[in-house]
Amino acid sequence: MTETLEPVATVQTLPVSISVNGQEWSGEVPVEEVLLDFLRLRLGLTGSKRSCNSEVCGACTVLVDGRPVSACNYLAFEAGGRAVTTVEGLAVDGRLDPIQEAFVDQVAAQCGFCTSGQLMATRALLDENPTPTYDQMAEWLSGNICRCGTYPAIARAIAQVTRATTAEHESIHEEA
Repeated sequence: MTETLEPVATVQTLPVSISVNGQEWSGEVPVEEVLLDFLRLRLGLTGSKRSCNSEVCGACTVLVDGRPVSACNYLAFEAGGRAVTTVEGLAVDGRLDPIQEAFVDQVAAQCGFCTSGQLMATRALLDENPTPTYDQMAEWLSGNICRCGTYPAIARAIAQVTRATTAEHESIHEEA
């Protein structure tokens, strides 16, 4: 009796080069690998969290070329040639980003599960609009769910950063 062998499935890969938090990475990634798995499993950047797997909760939010994306459904190869920033990339030279400082000051995290996504979405918001209204904050962050309900503290943290930005802007103009 002759045994029939099933064909072995091969994983199709693509070559990519990605800048992650300012560090270049080049290699092969499976075509079906999502950015979240690439970041967490290949690079050990575990700040972004897996939660809904359907672009609803925002826990996996990272920035690709400065724009927030759901890393749970964004294919890793799509980030080729782009700059990816994770929550680990917000701090520079050991100094927290002003948004991170404000989240600490305003106690804007309870369990912390959503915090990295909230921080990344906030960074993108403030990069686009340094002085958002409360309604603009709420609309922008509507894709980031906080199960602990710290939305008022998150809004206070954003307001803290915008007040600092406005004061800095005003002092520059006073000096001129």
